Amino acid sequence: MTTAKTEPAQRAPRADVQRNRQKLLDAAREAFGEHGTSTALEDIARRAGVGIGTLYRHFPTRQHLIEAAYIEEIEAMARQAEGLEDLAPWDALVAFLHRYAGYANTKRALGDALLDFMSEDAEVLRSCRTIIHDAGEPLLRRAQDAGVVREDVTFTEVARMVGGIATIRGMAPAEVTRIIDVALDGLRVGATPGA
Repeated sequence: MTTAKTEPAQRAPRADVQRNRQKLLDAAREAFGEHGTSTALEDIARRAGVGIGTLYRHFPTRQHLIEAAYIEEIEAMARQAEGLEDLAPWDALVAFLHRYAGYANTKRALGDALLDFMSEDAEVLRSCRTIIHDAGEPLLRRAQDAGVVREDVTFTEVARMVGGIATIRGMAPAEVTRIIDVALDGLRVGATPGA
């Protein structure tokens, strides 16, 4: 009689391991935001209250840490779309796009650092673009279905427009908000295509 060989069950990481990983990601995002992505990894480990060995067990290279911090930021920003369903379609879309603009502006260093390691077409960056698209596209479609946004635009086009404005160097946050509002007004039904 032969018995089927079973794969060992994958155990979830211990709670302390998960906590340490999250503390490292939180410390990395904070440090990268304050001092850029060249912050010493020892400083990030110290901030997280763990040893450098713990950091390297979770993130063998700086690139691994930057990727994980970037993905977590993208996922958190995309989750914000879930809390907008009670708003009117136009208001929900605008709120999400302003959050996206804020993210694009403040997290630019993480994105730029990733491009130092990989191409624009790398899997992690494609995955992040998909996460943003999957969060924002239903909001755009809802606004289009409600008849308040032009039908001739895609979420990819809108995200590129907003991201491009948000990352213009040397502008104050109030200027960015104002220019994005002007650009978004062009999405409203009644705006003349190509004008």
